[in-house]
Amino acid sequence: MKVLILINKVGLGDCIIHLNYIHEISKKYEKPVSILAKENTRAKDLFQDDPHIKEVITLDRLEDETGSHDGLNGFIKLIKDIKEKKFDKVFIFNSSVRYFLVCKFAGIKKIAQYPLFKKKGQHVVNTAKIFTENEIDKIVSTQPKLFVNQDKILKAQKKMSLNNKCIVLGISASGPTKRWEIKNFIKLSEKINQKFPSKFYLAAGKNDQPLINEISNSNIGSNCVSLNNLKINEMLPIIANCNLYCGNDTGFMHISAALNLKTVALFMDSPVLAYGKYSKNINVIIPEGETEETTTHDTLGADKISFDKVYNKCIELLTN
Repeated sequence: MKVLILINKVGLGDCIIHLNYIHEISKKYEKPVSILAKENTRAKDLFQDDPHIKEVITLDRLEDETGSHDGLNGFIKLIKDIKEKKFDKVFIFNSSVRYFLVCKFAGIKKIAQYPLFKKKGQHVVNTAKIFTENEIDKIVSTQPKLFVNQDKILKAQKKMSLNNKCIVLGISASGPTKRWEIKNFIKLSEKINQKFPSKFYLAAGKNDQPLINEISNSNIGSNCVSLNNLKINEMLPIIANCNLYCGNDTGFMHISAALNLKTVALFMDSPVLAYGKYSKNINVIIPEGETEETTTHDTLGADKISFDKVYNKCIELLTN
């Protein structure tokens, strides 16, 4: 049985949220599965060492609709790309008629998919969980696990200051409303370092260079190492050796939780119930005056995150 799993999501975090469902499907059929996912999920890097995943096929669809799988020609090309793999079954983690037709015309006999046309208002974690459980007839956990080759972890370990606490600072974000002020991260790092001598690994992208510069030029800068010039698969062994993640609700938060790090996640402008409750490793901090139920994509609470709550939670997790 050759199985394909199609995840039409654009975010790295969304990809990780689906990870345990991928693993459970692989276990059901007792062999690694193939994944069809967009490039910006970084699935190829994330799943490089995963024994449950045979390959990641790139779904080349772009926002400007210039991808090789966009439009009518792209529809035909995607059919051809899938058909040549000769899959027996596909799990489609969305409600798209387009992907149903692609898989049908690609000759896949068994198609499992979300109910068609239901695109909006679906809870990303619960919908995927219920769908998977119904298809494999088994209760499944929402807890994801990222696999990293042990030799890579040990190699990274040799280059790290493991006599100190090693902390991932998630200073990056998908937008300004989801970003805690860099001055708060500097103050937090200085205060943690007074309690526990620490090394801080800055989880950020190439577009975050101004933020990296600001923290690197601060009093705590000599204790900081930027990861922004590394590929995701190069970051994973480093993050796996750390003691804690503290930072914005971003892809690095999901990576850290899936690598079993204690994770302090700042939810300033995104729904906790959708993205912050699926992993036992995630400890959420929400804006003052909000509840986990009221946080949304329009909360706009970056200036209402309590510094003391963030600091105290970090110290608690580093102590226990």
